Amino acid sequence: MTGMILDGVLMLLLVAALGYGVRLERKLTALREGQQAFASAVTDLNAAAGRAEAALASLRASGQETDLLHDRIIKAREVKAQLEALIARGPVAAPAPAAVVEPVRVAAPAPAPVAPPADDERAQRMAALAERIQGMAIPAKPRAAGESNVAAILGAMAANQSAKQSLNRARRSLDEDLFAA
Repeated sequence: MTGMILDGVLMLLLVAALGYGVRLERKLTALREGQQAFASAVTDLNAAAGRAEAALASLRASGQETDLLHDRIIKAREVKAQLEALIARGPVAAPAPAAVVEPVRVAAPAPAPVAPPADDERAQRMAALAERIQGMAIPAKPRAAGESNVAAILGAMAANQSAKQSLNRARRSLDEDLFAA
């Protein structure tokens, strides 16, 4: 009889061990799944860090381009100030005739000093200058000193436009990098 009691106790212990083993297996399976999820999260974090690093490099490059653009803007403002000074000193230009007529050469007296122009006159002169620069109108008589200023203005405008395009490309690239995630 003692043998049967011991067999019964042994069977109860085996059933308890089997239940504990099943429970332990479930916990180990959940732990493995958590470990795989953690590994994929680390991989995603590593990819995001790489994108952030690339975005920072792009941002640094944009900063350098911005510095270059700033320098060009300062130079353009200097050229603009020089041009405005030249326009203020120059005589008021008559509108270009519709038909080309050979002008009669008459000795003219030296021009009197011109007072600083009013805002309307200045606006008209700036509009006339813009038309000349854009090739919409040909100046009545080209001045040798003014030609270099026009070339400088055209160069500054072209440089400014290329800098704007470069900055816009950098901004688009940065936006794409930042919002790719």
